[in-house]
Amino acid sequence: MTTPRISVKNVRTEYLENPLGIDVSRPRLSWQDAGEGRNIMQEAYQVQVAQDAAQFGSGRDLLWDSGKVTSDNSTYIQYGGRAGQSGQRCFWHVRVWDQDDQPSNWSDPAWWEMGMLEEKEWRADWIEVDWEEDPKAFKPCPFFRRSFALDQPIQSARLYVTSHGLYEAWLNGKRVGDQVFTPGYTPYDKQLQYQVYDVTALLKEGENALGAILGDGWYRGKVYVANNRNVYGARLGLLALLRVETIDGQVIVATDSQWKVTTGPIVKSDMRDGEIYDARLEMPDWC
Repeated sequence: MTTPRISVKNVRTEYLENPLGIDVSRPRLSWQDAGEGRNIMQEAYQVQVAQDAAQFGSGRDLLWDSGKVTSDNSTYIQYGGRAGQSGQRCFWHVRVWDQDDQPSNWSDPAWWEMGMLEEKEWRADWIEVDWEEDPKAFKPCPFFRRSFALDQPIQSARLYVTSHGLYEAWLNGKRVGDQVFTPGYTPYDKQLQYQVYDVTALLKEGENALGAILGDGWYRGKVYVANNRNVYGARLGLLALLRVETIDGQVIVATDSQWKVTTGPIVKSDMRDGEIYDARLEMPDWC
């Protein structure tokens, strides 16, 4: 069999490699072409999308098959199948044809997973500290915590989380994710980002503990040239939902009145004025 002169690599969905939790119901797909030799060009492409990568072999029950499309475009190809549902994972692959109508092999399967598309699906409440604070003063970072039990084998788990202020999420003593300054800087009175994490490996049967540390960040810390504080609000808040799929169903752990909150070793945390950490106040097993 002759080796194809053109191949596909670096497939991306909405600029990302296998993104977890996106809110675009019809995402845009992109890839790069590679070739052996000179003057090799893409003349056509075909994209297939399925609920399971195993369906690509039979070609049946696909969510979308673009068919052979005559085009040299390899960026921003919009998914044309049924709109995605919250939490749905979709697998896709692509092949291309060169200018001599010779096809490439199919790319390795990639995937994307939808976030929560409807506000009503956030079965969680905003929670704040339960003590009075001086809005003009720097304040310690609140540590929120909730313990819960799982009595079934765990198949998968997703943590959806955002905050007024910055957050660090923790699960069973382990930091969730590697991002910093989450949920990111936005005009918080108009738009608030959230993140989704695959936390399957951090959970266990039996007792578990979910926690979060909040910081002032851009929400109520010093921002802009005038060093104004409390630009978007004076009280930090947490909104989180943990969705656990077990062999017998689903378990939801969300922010509500059952969460506990206290202060800890971070007695001040401002993006301009810096942080003060008092190691005497450490809580090794807080989450």
